[in-house]
Amino acid sequence: MFDVSETVADDLVNRLLEWGCDTVYGYPGDGINGLLGALERTEGKLRFIQTRHEEMAAFMAGAHAKFTGSVGVCTATSGPGAIHLLNGLYDAKLDHTPVVAIVGQTFVSAMGGDMQQEVDLLSLYKDVASAYVQQVNTPSALHHCIDRALRIAQAERTVTAVIIPADVQEMKAVPVQKPGLKSVHSGVGFVHTRVLPDPADLDRAADVLNSAERVAILAGAGALDATDELIAVADILGAGIAKALLGKAAVPDDIPFCTGPIGLLGTKPSWDMMQNADALLMIGSSFPYSNFLPPLGKARGVQIDISPRQLSIRYPMEVMLCGDAKATLQELMPKLKRKTERAWQERIVSDVEAWWQLMESRAQPEVRDGRLQPQQLFASLSRHLPDNAIISADSGSGTNWFARQVKLRRGMKASLSGNLATMLPGVPYAIAAKFAFPDRPAIAVVGDGAMQMGGMAETLTAAKYYRTWKDPRLVVFVLNNEDLNQVTWEQRVMAGDPKFEASQVIPYVPFEQWAEMIGLRGIKVDSPEQVDSAWEQAFSADRPVIINAITDPEEPPLPPHVTVEQAKSMSESVLKGDPAGLRDMVTAMREKVQEFVPGR
Repeated sequence: MFDVSETVADDLVNRLLEWGCDTVYGYPGDGINGLLGALERTEGKLRFIQTRHEEMAAFMAGAHAKFTGSVGVCTATSGPGAIHLLNGLYDAKLDHTPVVAIVGQTFVSAMGGDMQQEVDLLSLYKDVASAYVQQVNTPSALHHCIDRALRIAQAERTVTAVIIPADVQEMKAVPVQKPGLKSVHSGVGFVHTRVLPDPADLDRAADVLNSAERVAILAGAGALDATDELIAVADILGAGIAKALLGKAAVPDDIPFCTGPIGLLGTKPSWDMMQNADALLMIGSSFPYSNFLPPLGKARGVQIDISPRQLSIRYPMEVMLCGDAKATLQELMPKLKRKTERAWQERIVSDVEAWWQLMESRAQPEVRDGRLQPQQLFASLSRHLPDNAIISADSGSGTNWFARQVKLRRGMKASLSGNLATMLPGVPYAIAAKFAFPDRPAIAVVGDGAMQMGGMAETLTAAKYYRTWKDPRLVVFVLNNEDLNQVTWEQRVMAGDPKFEASQVIPYVPFEQWAEMIGLRGIKVDSPEQVDSAWEQAFSADRPVIINAITDPEEPPLPPHVTVEQAKSMSESVLKGDPAGLRDMVTAMREKVQEFVPGR
């Protein structure tokens, strides 16, 4: 029953609870004092997680949505707080993730008066929350604004925002508008629909796939709940399955015909499969790099996506199927004919087996100039991963090794900033995973650049809350190479420029000491003999752990196919005086040649 003493902020919190929301990530400020007071009065029914920065709150809300499938909620104060949310919100928007941002504003009665922290938030948010952004100027508008924000975020898998001025938050709640010509009466709840293509389109898709001899499948985040169907369709068609990085958990890496990631961070089997395919089946992915797909005109295309606007935007598709990945594959399967000729898939299986042998050889203990090769660390992580682990990766050179070396097993989850590819989400994603699944271990893979930029601060959030988690295991794995390494290699390979030390070299931080300082466990790894032991200690610890791995910045994170232009650019960077010199280029080229040696 409605309490006449309730404020608009109390009404907001109650409405969020009615919608089934259980967590709000944010950082306090006087622009949301009313909301914070209302959250306190729920006595934990709607949990408020205090992050170290508003950007991290938005990342956590996005990760919460990615890992749970439900909407994520974040909040920030007016002005600077609302501005700080933006990068994390864009990360969610570009990865089609449902997030609602609730932001404060100066007093509605003072707006237009150049008041302190007054920012035109409706204009500021009109792109990131283009699907829905509204300001609540009267108590009676709250319900339909928050209802629409939550419903649209889920329906369109995007970011929405509700702006609530500070004085409105403290006004008396008006839960129901008086009936009238201009009144709005909305309700709670979201209906998940089973979206299926037209049967005639399914028949056309089956005809394309049945007539093909060499089918390549590309699965993305939209196929994460269709694991069994993906495997079954690939088995029927004698196909291989490549994975966009957001779909890394869609198919276990121990499936023999799973070629692993595709693209700049991909594998040679994925590259070879796409180059030789005569049909492409793309499922739930907006993978952006068309040069890693079959050459234009060489393969017939079939695409499945729940959003019509995402169809045929990366590759000219002959058949476009608008539907849910799992349900559409279920409807498509009975129309497919099992291929009796299995030479194509057998070749893929052989290539995958050779690739993993090569990855194992790359992961052998090796130290250069007192620094470990990252492959050994990631291969060891793969062997020691606990069941049901949740892994997040940041954007950097470490993402290459995460993509190629870590084998995900069934039941594991993994994510990262896919389309925005921003630095910083690694640690907050892992922390959000712990709040969403407190009984599961989480691992964040980050570079020292991202760790210095914000990861260190956010480990304080882990220190604050880990005792509330059923399983305290959270491992932050830092590749400490004193270099903004991904950009260094992009300078070399894409621009032909030498490493610009003024922009690329970063200070050394003893991250294991930082961990101990804030009450966590710290482990330093700088010799091959310590690697396996480090993971064993980390996954048996009674608190979060930071592993400070001293790694070699000159290990090349190159794509599976190096073009003549890229090789030329690397040579130019050496001739221009790259500090790594000739050794760097020779090592890189040697490793790429190994990938093309017959039988490897």
